[in-house]
Amino acid sequence: MRKSFVTVTLAALALVSQVAISPSAAADPLPVPHNFFDGIGLEVADPGGSIPGSNDWTCKPTATHPEPVVLVHGTGANRQTNWATYVPLLENEGYCVFAPTYGTRPGSTWPMSAFGALLPLQQSAEQLADFVDEVLAATGARKVNIVGHSQGTLMPNYYVKFLGGASKVDKYVSLAPLWGGAGAFWAGEITAFVKQNGLGPLQEQTFGTLCASCLDMAPGSDFVEKMNEGELYAPGVAYTNIATRYDELVVPYTSGLVPGPNTTNIVVQDQCPQDYSEHAGLAASPVAAAHVLNALDPEHPRPVPCTVIAPFTGSPVG
Repeated sequence: MRKSFVTVTLAALALVSQVAISPSAAADPLPVPHNFFDGIGLEVADPGGSIPGSNDWTCKPTATHPEPVVLVHGTGANRQTNWATYVPLLENEGYCVFAPTYGTRPGSTWPMSAFGALLPLQQSAEQLADFVDEVLAATGARKVNIVGHSQGTLMPNYYVKFLGGASKVDKYVSLAPLWGGAGAFWAGEITAFVKQNGLGPLQEQTFGTLCASCLDMAPGSDFVEKMNEGELYAPGVAYTNIATRYDELVVPYTSGLVPGPNTTNIVVQDQCPQDYSEHAGLAASPVAAAHVLNALDPEHPRPVPCTVIAPFTGSPVG
């Protein structure tokens, strides 16, 4: 009887031990929506909040992923509207995930405060520098990895090149990179006309009051020219540029694929012609997401899926 009791007890303890350490006993993974516009619903449900899985200031990086990931949104977006896909995706992979909202107009209240990345890019880069310092202090990490979309591919490089960020950034992953500027809507031609006719102050006092960053991102702007002087890329930082042929804002899309040392350029349609994601949809496409995961963890590459991806939403079809 005693032997049977001991046996049952040991078996029960073993079972409890297995449950305690089994991955299946861990928290359920967060759902990963592949629809760029799902972020709008998150912002409406929690104005000014953070997507669950991000901005946990108690998060400590693991040995597997020792560097936190900082997500840098695009023009008019914020830390929720831009990152419905990437926050849960990276959280499920075991990264500490952080996302600022930057570049909002001073004194604005919601809903206007939900529209970020509108200030001059240098000012936004200074805000990013402060945010990265907060992330490093909270996590104890030495460096962060940056994943940016649209404006979030260009602005952080000012921080990296001119504000000391090169020593604090390891990997720099860009979705829809615009190293040559956003050339849609004749932005480059307008910039050239403004410069030739001395209309810069007038432009800044009119359109610039609404979107100063838009002026900075135009091809040929002083900001873009400054960023491309000498070497575009900062030494010691690993860059990955992920572009789509259907980008309607970065025109031509190839302007974001600048070759350089320690730099990988990817066009999603080269691997998956059925991916029809354009500028916005690229930030939700599972094809692009696999490339991002591989860029962040190149020592453990995973297969990149290929399926039909809808434009604008970035959602798989069928």
